[in-house]
Amino acid sequence: MMSSLFTFILVLQALVAAAMIGVILMQKSEGGGLGVGGSPAGLLSARGAADFMTRATTILATAFVALSILLAAMASVGRSGSTIDTSLSKTAQPQTSGSSALTGPAQPAQGAPAGAAPAPASDDPLAAAAAAAATPEAAPAPAQAPPAKK
Repeated sequence: MMSSLFTFILVLQALVAAAMIGVILMQKSEGGGLGVGGSPAGLLSARGAADFMTRATTILATAFVALSILLAAMASVGRSGSTIDTSLSKTAQPQTSGSSALTGPAQPAQGAPAGAAPAPASDDPLAAAAAAAATPEAAPAPAQAPPAKK
């Protein structure tokens, strides 16, 4: 029941927004529309049409804001307690001390320094690079710039 009422009010707000856009675009681009005194001219005169457009804009804008507040209130009341979807989360796989199904026996790589610890088995392709960068022996020394001559 609540979702059909919410959908109806949402469609109504879209119609009010479209009507408000149309009324705003039909107005003259001259200044003086807001708060200028009324004239005794009829509704069909240029001044009467401008007053009508101003009133229509005010009414539609008020309806738009009221519907926005109503939709926000309905959306916040209709929410249930938040739950976290864990269907896509990774689960830790137990590692054996000697080997892993993904990487084979736990040995240092061919080009790794003799004192470096083997990289942990991981699904992350950048984990080995991060582990190599974390050890001070594996990181190359920063290049020294020659001193500037005066």
